[in-house]
This record gives sequence, structure tokens and C-alpha cells, in this order.
Amino acid sequence: MGEFVRVEVADQIATIRLDRPKMNALNAQVRQEIAAAAAQVTQDSAVRAVILYGGERVFAAGADIKEMAPLGVAEMSEWAAALQAALSDVADIPKPVVAAITGYALGGGLELALCADFRVLGESAKVGQPEILLGVIPGAGGTQRLPRLIGPAKAKDLIFTGRQVGAQEALAIGLADKVVPDAEVYQAARDLVVQYAAGPALALRAAKQAVNKGLEVDLATGLEIERLHFSSLFATEDQKSGMRSFVENGPGKAVFEGK
Repeated sequence: MGEFVRVEVADQIATIRLDRPKMNALNAQVRQEIAAAAAQVTQDSAVRAVILYGGERVFAAGADIKEMAPLGVAEMSEWAAALQAALSDVADIPKPVVAAITGYALGGGLELALCADFRVLGESAKVGQPEILLGVIPGAGGTQRLPRLIGPAKAKDLIFTGRQVGAQEALAIGLADKVVPDAEVYQAARDLVVQYAAGPALALRAAKQAVNKGLEVDLATGLEIERLHFSSLFATEDQKSGMRSFVENGPGKAVFEGK
């Protein structure tokens, strides 16, 4: 358990909790602890789904500008590479991940949220990529993950202007998957992922990898990735029990062991 990032597990759901007062700014230590938390939940077979959460007041207001400001080109290149790697560790968690967003998710905070499979926002949440207002651009995935999620034109608008987007606009453009009252954000995130926690863990991992990797390649290559994942699942116990349950009892009644 880190000083600013901790992992809490209950009912097969892990919460990666950011807790660096006041705004969960992503400094080098937080970055390292995020990477460690991602590795922990990836390796823990008892964890079937994950929530990213910054607490009741704020998700993460961005990277630590005071830490970044004095850096030169070479230092900044290494700093950005390390942050990209840590966030990619989150994106590569082979389990369903939802970001539960209250308050602000800006800059690096939004880039962290983009690594989740789903985003639940509180009604008063604000998200955005304000780096252009500092004379730079997003450096931890914003120029790549954001257009893949909401399309290039909408992503360019947010990146070029640096403006903050409210929860309802985020929902309208596909940046949020659900908007709920602020006090209900964490519970809504749990309600979203609990349905996956009881699912076939190996098939969910394969589905996530097939979608994510398929988006990076041409269609023919993506179809080959899908075929290989699909056929490999016929070596799992969950496939045997799932299909047997379907034949004997109808759909939706299988109990999966994640094996």
C-alpha cells in the first residue's frame, strides 16, 4: 500500500484509491504508486473488476505542475515516458475497469480516467485537457486515447481550447458513460462493475484485449486477434461449464470459476 495510492478489495472488486491532498496531483511518487497498484490488481486472481477513485471531492486535477515546470527537454522526456508507462499499466489491466469521477478530472487526471473501460461522472464533475493553456499539449495519452474514444474533431476541440466540459456534455460526446448525483458516484461505479465480477474472468480478459488491440490495427489483423482469443477460450473450464449450462438450463445461468 502506497502513501498516496492504496488498493482496497471487497467482494472481488478492487478500488484503486488516489489520496494525495488536496487535488490528487500526479507527481512522481503518485505515478509510481499507480503503476504498483495496477500490477497488484492485475496479478491478484481474487480481483475480478476494478474501480479508479479519487474520493468524494476530486478525481485528479492533473499532473504536478510545480514538479514539471523546472524540467528541461531531456528530463521532461523521461518524466513523460514514465507517466505514460504507468497509465498504460492501468489501461492494460486485464479486467473491467471503471473510473468513478467526482469534482475535477483534468490533464493527467483525465488521461488516467481514459485508461478505464468506463467512466461514471458526478453531476458537478468537470473534465478536460487544459495543457494548451500552459503552452504545451497533453503528454500522457490525451492526444491518442481521447480521439479514439470520442472522435478526432471533438478531441481536437477539447485539446485546442483547453476548456472544461461538464458532466452532461461529457455524456453527450461519449466521454462519460453515466452521470449520477455526486454522492452516488462510487456506488454507481460498483453497480456497473459488479455484473462483470461474476462473469468468466478469462473470457472478459480476452474480450478486453481483443477490443483494445484491435483498435490499434487494420480490420483484417483485428479479426485475426479476435479469432485467436476466441479459439483459445475453448481450453478453459468456464467455456465447458458455460456451454454445458446453456444446453441443459438455457442462457444466463452458468456459474463461472475464472479457470
